[in-house]
Parts: sequence; structure tokens; C-alpha cells
Amino acid sequence: MDNRDQAVGIRRMIAARPIQVLAVSSGKGGVGKTNLSVNLGICLSQLGRKVALMDADMGLANVDVLLGIQPRFNLFHVLSGERSLEEIMIEGPGGLYVVPASSGIQRMSELNSGEQGALIRAFGEIDADLDVLIVDTAAGISSSVLNFVQACQHVIVVVCDEPTSLTDAYALIKLLSREHDVNRFQVVASMVTDDAQGRELFMKLCRVTEKYLDISPQFLGSVPFDPYVRKSVQRQMPVCLSYPGGKSATAFASIARKVDRLPVQGGASGRMEFFVERMLRASAGSSA
Repeated sequence: MDNRDQAVGIRRMIAARPIQVLAVSSGKGGVGKTNLSVNLGICLSQLGRKVALMDADMGLANVDVLLGIQPRFNLFHVLSGERSLEEIMIEGPGGLYVVPASSGIQRMSELNSGEQGALIRAFGEIDADLDVLIVDTAAGISSSVLNFVQACQHVIVVVCDEPTSLTDAYALIKLLSREHDVNRFQVVASMVTDDAQGRELFMKLCRVTEKYLDISPQFLGSVPFDPYVRKSVQRQMPVCLSYPGGKSATAFASIARKVDRLPVQGGASGRMEFFVERMLRASAGSSA
């Protein structure tokens, strides 16, 4: 086998690797969900993974704001047929690829099941050899959020030390487990004083889910309150790049290493087809 044949063989092996698809969600907004998505993606990229981050908040997208990028096209152009999903994907800081959503377009937050299905089918066009796809959902329990979440392999639920955050996170887990057969949940405690507080928050949620839902979430870790996070948001540069030695950047890197060890489940081809198929089933179910 010459070098050219060997290179082709390696590329085929890489393309056949299963892709890890993660949903990052929360019942309540304002808990640091998108900051986790962005920094987790960059930290995974630093581990040598090819990572794409999809902004799935269709009406109030802000991944591009946190990354300081100005995409020319977004998911609105995919839905209108002007661009393919791969055409709107752009490379952001830290080698993170971004699938940008639209912001301030009410129609994008009110997609019917057919439009959601069309958007889902667009994922079949992605030909990039991704290792990880992170889906940053909107807050709440809209049909769009539920469709995206139940199609992913793992659900990361972000909570903070507020009663509404815990109750809304429980409501999200309850709905997904009882009505959509989702039973794998990872929890990240955000904006805590230390890891002990983060673990206590996790245990509060875990005690309730185990008692009433027979669900045992896993603890991914804590992200401490860090003034560098606010500064990085103001600078529109992820904290793991702007302040890599800070407390939160260290926490994001630790969570990324744990995420990198989560089991990967792919479809027959090991690429995006399983995600598309599961999304289509979810969309069809929500319209029934």
C-alpha cells in the first residue's frame, strides 16, 4: 500500500468514527448554559477533537456574541433554502466550528413540526468529519428544545443555586424521562462558591429524581463563580482562551476531560444519520 492509499484508508477510518452528540440544556435561563457550551467546545477542541457547536436557541441566539463573531448566514437561511447547513458553519476562536442561529426573528422561535423536520434533515448534508456536536438549546421545555434534547446521546443539565433553577431542572428531567424515554443525564453546577456547594446542589436534585423518577443523574462537575467570566463576556472572548489560568477555565477543562470519556453511540454508519433519524422521530412525535 502506497502513501496515498494509506492516507485514503486513514480518512475513511476517521469518517467512520461515531460522533458524540451532546445537548446542553437547563430549565431556567441565566444559569451559564451557553458559557458552558462555548467553553466546553473549545476545551474539547484543545484535546484534539473536531467540535461543532450548534446554537439551537432559534429566536434569541447568542453563541456568536459570546465568541465575538459575526456570521453572514445562519439557520434562518437554511430554513429558507438559501444556504446549506455546511455552508453556514464557520470556524470560531479556539478551532471551534459554529452553526449559528438567528436572533430577534420571532418566526424562528415558532417553527412548526414540518419546519423543524426540514431543519433536522439539513443535518444529513454535513460532510465534515466531526468528533463532537454540542447542541446549545434554548431554556425551557418548548417542543423545539425537547426534540433536540431527546435526539442527543447525553443531556447536560446546568443548574445554579436558585430554587427556580432546581425546580425547573427537575421539571425538564421529569418531562424527558416520563414522556420521551430519556434517562441519561449529566449535571453541571454553575456559579457556585466551591466544589462542595456544587456537589450539594447536585445531591439536592439527585435525591428528588431518584425518589420520584427513578433517575440517577451523573455529576460532571462545578463551575465556580469567577469575575473573569464576566470580563470575558464583555471582551467577547471565551474565558478558557482569555483567562486560561482562572478558576472557571480550569473547571471547564476538567469537565471537558470527563465529557471526552463518555460512551459514544452511533448509527450504522457511525456518523450523523442516527442523530437525523432520532430528530425526525422526535419531530413526528411532537406533531401527533
